[in-house]
Amino acid sequence: MIAADTSTWVAYLEGSTGEDVRLLDEALHNRRVAMVPAVLTELLSDPQLPTDVAKLLCGIPQITIETGFWERAGALRAKALAKRRKARLGDALIAQTCLDGGVALITRDKDFRTFVQGAGLAALPKPI
Repeated sequence: MIAADTSTWVAYLEGSTGEDVRLLDEALHNRRVAMVPAVLTELLSDPQLPTDVAKLLCGIPQITIETGFWERAGALRAKALAKRRKARLGDALIAQTCLDGGVALITRDKDFRTFVQGAGLAALPKPI
């Protein structure tokens, strides 16, 4: 299984190109995509999102949030902030969900480098 960040989903839905979009398309065709709940929340927050697209997104199996998630996510973000690294709350929640679920994250958002380098998050394509 693999998950995609909001930036990749938006690019995919807009018909953009890129390695991340190709990877997501391939994973969707192979039914190997899991949805991060925080990503779903961000996507559904778009008031212009068509209803049929929202239904499609809601139909993707979600990564389960397990007991202790919020504590682990807080500790992950605190570790990054202590190193004076950029660590947005939403990004920390997405990273921790992927770490807990043992899934790689497809993203075009370089902010995830913090979690790749500091916590071992597997990200594709590799953030520069």
